[in-house]
Amino acid sequence: MLSPIAYTLAIVLDLFVAFIGARFLLQPEAAATGYGVPARPNAYLSVKGLRDLSYGILGLALIAFAGPLAAAWFMLVVALNPLGDTLIVLRNGGTKAVAFGIHFATAVVVLISAALLFAL
Repeated sequence: MLSPIAYTLAIVLDLFVAFIGARFLLQPEAAATGYGVPARPNAYLSVKGLRDLSYGILGLALIAFAGPLAAAWFMLVVALNPLGDTLIVLRNGGTKAVAFGIHFATAVVVLISAALLFAL
């Protein structure tokens, strides 16, 4: 029973991160506003988009080809991104609701995913 939940959560999170990355590449202003810190399109938004897109694809590849242990370590490490995003939003005038309700909550869900994958 734990296996389908662990894999489904990891796959959904990886797809979500890839979607966020694609959105930053295709709609940078809207994506930046959703991130919590409005910004004009610039190279940094493209960098974030590429980072997130590649992390999502890498997570899916690890699940498909390396197994749950590698995917668990990946999720554990990648949880640093939304934790850092929380601080970035707070330090740059974003709201606490976005910082904690989106970014910190995402970090918690990613850590839960890592724990479930480690349990397999």
